[in-house]
Amino acid sequence: MKFNKSQMKQLIKENPVLHTRFKELKNEHGLEKNFALKALYHSEVAEGGKFQLAYQALDLPKR
Repeated sequence: MKFNKSQMKQLIKENPVLHTRFKELKNEHGLEKNFALKALYHSEVAEGGKFQLAYQALDLPKR
């Protein structure tokens, strides 16, 4: 699975838990938006994270 910035933004927009976590990462660690997106991806999505299926579902073609 590969990091996709637009997919990650969409996932955060649709999920209040991830949105809160994203804001916390930016504030606690002083991260720029892009770095916070990647950090959140690696901690919550990649390698079997609890939001992996939701992330993958965003990549499915729309019918």
